Amino acid sequence: MAGEAQDKVWPLPKFYFKVKIADQEVSFQEVSGLDIEAQVIEYRHGNSPEFSTIKMPGIKKSSNVTLKKGVFKSDNAFWNWFNQIKMNTIERKAVIISLLDEAGNDTMVWTLKNAWPTKITATDLKSDGNEVAVETLEIAHEGITIANA
Repeated sequence: MAGEAQDKVWPLPKFYFKVKIADQEVSFQEVSGLDIEAQVIEYRHGNSPEFSTIKMPGIKKSSNVTLKKGVFKSDNAFWNWFNQIKMNTIERKAVIISLLDEAGNDTMVWTLKNAWPTKITATDLKSDGNEVAVETLEIAHEGITIANA
């Protein structure tokens, strides 16, 4: 039957992951923004026989990474990190995000270089809500690398 040869190879689920910020493992509910792109440079010289531009790869650009986690009593670590921002200075940390297999071993690892918090969004509050309080941390970084373990 169709698909029998592939029964041993399946995509990894995305719900089993861990995040380390400067050697401290932190539990998050959601991670997004693990993308990178190369900006496009368009060029055409004046005597080109083509009536269109050519496109060349330019500077690489990474978006900010967004991390969401539950709010815990007396846990102000991200607020304290954010409050260290002074004129052009902040403690930059390595952030390592790992997708895990069934045994809890790293399978794919994203490493953010020189990461620092750019935005913290506190949870919304609703008197008739029935959800967990979740805060959002947005992190800027200077590059992302991907490795397979």
